[in-house]
This record gives sequence, C-alpha cells and structure tokens, in this order.
Amino acid sequence: MHEIIIQFGDLHPVDILGVNNTNLQAIRKSFTGIKLIARGNQLKALGPEDELQKFEIKWKEMIAFLNEFNRLNVSDVKTILQSGESSVPTDSTVIVYGNGGKVIKARTVNQQKMVKACAEDDMLFAIGPAGTGKTYTAVALAVKALRDKEVQRIILTRPAVEAGESLGFLPGDLKEKLDPYLRPLYDALLDMLPYEKLAKFMERGVIEIAPLAFMRGRTLGNAFVILDEAQNASENQMKMFLTRMGKGAKFIITGDMSQIDLPAKIPSGLKQAVKLLEDAKGISIIKLDKRDVIRHKLVECVIERYDAYDEAKTKKS
Repeated sequence: MHEIIIQFGDLHPVDILGVNNTNLQAIRKSFTGIKLIARGNQLKALGPEDELQKFEIKWKEMIAFLNEFNRLNVSDVKTILQSGESSVPTDSTVIVYGNGGKVIKARTVNQQKMVKACAEDDMLFAIGPAGTGKTYTAVALAVKALRDKEVQRIILTRPAVEAGESLGFLPGDLKEKLDPYLRPLYDALLDMLPYEKLAKFMERGVIEIAPLAFMRGRTLGNAFVILDEAQNASENQMKMFLTRMGKGAKFIITGDMSQIDLPAKIPSGLKQAVKLLEDAKGISIIKLDKRDVIRHKLVECVIERYDAYDEAKTKKS
C-alpha cells in the first residue's frame, strides 16, 4: 500500500472537491482501488502504486482545467476522467475565464485592438469614455499574463484625486480612505479570480493595488502594471509613473479625457503623455469611443449628449 498527499495551495477545497464533495464522489467511483481522504486543505490517496500514478495524472488534468476555466463541476470531472479532454471548446478570442467559467473576451473592435497591441507592445494607452471596458479589458489581460507566468505580479494603481468629494473628511485610516478610489479595480479582479485566491495573492504581494503616489522611487520589473483614471495624474506624476518601468514589464494606462478632476490650474499628464508619445516605437495608443460602450444602452446616449454640449460650448468660446 502506497500513499500520496496532495496540497490544494491557493485553491479552495470546494472549488476542487465540489459542493458537498460531489466532485470527490465522482473521482472515487472512477478509482475504486484507491482510498481518498479529504481533510482541510489537502487530499490523501492510498492504494497500489500503479493506480496512484494514474490518479495523479488525472488529478493534474483536473487542476489544469480548473486553473484555465475557473470552474470544475461534476460533468467536467467525469469528462476528464473518461477522456482527458476539456468539455469547454477552446476559443481563441477569450482572454480569460472568470469565476464559474465566465467568458471574458474583447467584445468590440477597439477592445480587440487593445488585446493585439498588448501582445505586440510593452506600453499601451487606452483612452475613451466611461463604460467602454478599457479598465476591465486591461485587468483581464493582466490576469492572463499572471496565469500564463509571463509576469510575476500585477500592480494596479490610480491617482487618489477627489471627484467632488473631500478625501480628508472620509472616515478611517489611510487605507480605508483610499479603498473607495480603488474599488473598481477590486471589482474587476473579483470577477476573474476566486475571493480566497485573490486574498492570498494580495497577502503575498503577487497582486498589489495602491495609489499612484506609492509608485514613487520604485522600479516595476517583471510585472503587469495598470494605471487607471490616468487623466487625473499631473504631468509630473505621469512622468514619474512611466519612468518606473523595469525589465519584463507591461504597462497599460487607461483614462477618460472628458472626466478630468484635477484643479483647473493643473494640466492632465495623460494629455501630455499621449501627445509626446503618439509616434514612439513600442508604444500603442488605442482610442475607444461610444461604439465600445458595453454598459447600459443609456450610457451611450449620455455620452453623445455631453459630447454635443462640449462641442457647442467650444464653438461659442
């Protein structure tokens, strides 16, 4: 009788074993010559050496499936045990599979341009109005790069600029004051990674979410770095951020030129950066527009009306 012990690591036992151990029961039916004991964050398998070897091969296939598609149900387990083939057809347009196997892909022409540009260049500016999916697509690309081991960590940052609210009057310590500004980044990550896995990544520094000011003095290498809401970075802050780029890094800078919350006398660093770098080799600039809006259909209407208003005001002045 031989024995192997498998640690679940960052994976939650329920994601592997199924609710009420439904996946484990299916595995037991397939490997009747092996005794499987699940306790806490590990699985113990006892049985003949040749059976354990076969079990280990199938177990690795199931874990690979879970890591790829972010789901593993009884049907998936049975298919893998019987044939080893995925029950989910491969789709080259998918960036990553989110929680529960949610398909996350580039859904518009300009989002597809973002994916292509990210593969070709190490720095990408994605500029466009609210709801065009620029931040969500960028986060998906970062998660994919981390999953594929193209980078060692993900760093997500935003300028902590007030949009009509006063940061000083928010309750709590510095982290609690800043969390509302960084919440959209958390939300995107939670769509793509199980909560327990995200928490462990953040605890170990594999994923970091921090205000832009915290980037000063650092060299960001072997990392996928996203600067979100970049229109609210000053010219000095933008220069500081762009010069943090280290070896093996990917940078995506997202922003909306129509929603600058900086004081009137402080010019946007995003505007300056796009102007200075628009023809630089190795840097892509993708401009999204109302056709890329993937939120409620009324968002496109709102954008159209505000654009028309701004255009009319510019002509008068």
